[in-house]
Amino acid sequence: MVSNTLMRIVAPCWKPSVEGDSSNRGGDASGRADGLLWYKDSGNHVNGEFSMAVIQANNLLEDCSQLESGPMSLLETGPQGTFVGIYDGHGGPEAARFVNQHLFENIKTIHGAEFTSETHGMSADVINKAFLATEEAFLSLVQQQWQDKPQIASVGSCCLVGIVCSGHLYIANAGDSRAVLGRLDNKEVKAVQLSYEHNASIESVREELQSLHPDDPHIVVLKHKVWRVKGLIQISRSIGDAYLKRAEFNREPLLAKFRLPESFNKPILKAEPTISEQKLDPEDQFLIFASDGLWEHLNNQEAVDIVNNCPHGYHFTRVLQENCSKPPFVKRQRKEK
Repeated sequence: MVSNTLMRIVAPCWKPSVEGDSSNRGGDASGRADGLLWYKDSGNHVNGEFSMAVIQANNLLEDCSQLESGPMSLLETGPQGTFVGIYDGHGGPEAARFVNQHLFENIKTIHGAEFTSETHGMSADVINKAFLATEEAFLSLVQQQWQDKPQIASVGSCCLVGIVCSGHLYIANAGDSRAVLGRLDNKEVKAVQLSYEHNASIESVREELQSLHPDDPHIVVLKHKVWRVKGLIQISRSIGDAYLKRAEFNREPLLAKFRLPESFNKPILKAEPTISEQKLDPEDQFLIFASDGLWEHLNNQEAVDIVNNCPHGYHFTRVLQENCSKPPFVKRQRKEK
């Protein structure tokens, strides 16, 4: 059956790990498949409820999504919270799957970064160092496989992470996915964008690239009416894409279309995420985490209106099935009574 086949394909690409999850009502313990759509209507996590959906657009699913709920560190006395991850892969599934397996574990075990004493919870330092540790580990994997599988050097993943911990919300983004908050404002739920995309189509991103590479007049190139970094890729930040991080991987036997005519002595793309932190308020109703496949079809307010007007995530996934081409992830935060 198509559904069983799809379930086997997407199984490595989503990971809802929720302690005490009682979301198996309606036989929805592990989600459901319908054609190229996989979805989980509703489940519980430390900070409320969630729903999630994946829509496969290519023959090979390159993207992953993840939800972890419970301890945010290995300490028994450590903070409890919820971790959301959206990993939009390109060039292959290896980077997104690697991030899915390692980023949250690095959050919990990272050394040299401290949880904040002020909130007794998460910190931007922990998140940043976890991203960089994941990046270094994946580049080491590329090094190990370079001789037998050189094309892994062209595989990468955008990474969007949200962490709710001790009443605070942390958003970390490297790539072109987006997090949007639905906030109650004068009896209406308004969309508040919490992250911005690292995409060369945005002028500020091009300016950042030019400031980081002042001696390279071709750091961004307009190609077929689309701005691209070195004429190759639209995003300026990712995990992976080793061929634009280390010159040793930008050579044969990598495919010619990925090879630059000149060498480089500093990474062209960055792995560091931009991180924001804010205290959650009672007016904050829910969060939407999604890859660019959703935002190509819906603006922020349209997505917020759909979630706000639908009692369950299932209705939202139907809209996604009709309109979107990449896997979105929607997380609901329990509303104040």
